[in-house]
Amino acid sequence: MIFQNRAEAGQQLASHLEKYANRDDVIVLAVPRGGVPIAFEVARALNLPLDIFVLRKLGVPGHEEFAFGAIGSGGVRVLDGQVVQSLGLSNMVIDLITRAERAELARREQIYRGRRPPLNVRGKIVILVDDGIATGASLTAGVHAVRQMQPAAIVIAAPVAPRSTVKRLRHEVDDVVCVETPERFYGVGRFYHDFSQVSDEEVNALLDSAYRQRGEQQYHDVEAKARR
Repeated sequence: MIFQNRAEAGQQLASHLEKYANRDDVIVLAVPRGGVPIAFEVARALNLPLDIFVLRKLGVPGHEEFAFGAIGSGGVRVLDGQVVQSLGLSNMVIDLITRAERAELARREQIYRGRRPPLNVRGKIVILVDDGIATGASLTAGVHAVRQMQPAAIVIAAPVAPRSTVKRLRHEVDDVVCVETPERFYGVGRFYHDFSQVSDEEVNALLDSAYRQRGEQQYHDVEAKARR
């Protein structure tokens, strides 16, 4: 399957997550930036609250799209020892790249969070959403960081991921949900007609919209209970 864009991919993904719909013990966490349009559609379709969880890939110098690890909110860092060893990456190079990405992670958290308070995930089922998974290094970092917040369970959800990565991630979380799990995988962008970069402005617009919609829904729920 080739998705038209992230919005359509999110709608397709939501149809595979229907068992979590309308539950007050489930929270959707989006990985900015590409995961936000996906997670927005999931949260809207399933009537669930939406928040963000910032992750940054640690890219190999000169081949930044190829990750040797990742960092996540809360200072968590995960390294792929096999990649580090095979490429002979020194501790100095790893630390330099990590510092740069931590600065960008902090900047993005400030931009995306704004005045919206973070959702409390303790005791909740967390659905961690991205627009696709390649090696899974970034989401592994995210899982380790989210687990420190003491959720009841963690579900990884993405429109597409290679079968081998899904198999490996199942050992890290309670469930992995994907629309497509091809055996041959040549990059997430190959599964989208439109895989253009998501801007900070688009992220904020979607998060603001989800925050307003959730507030309106809660207001209507309170009114409905009052009339009973």
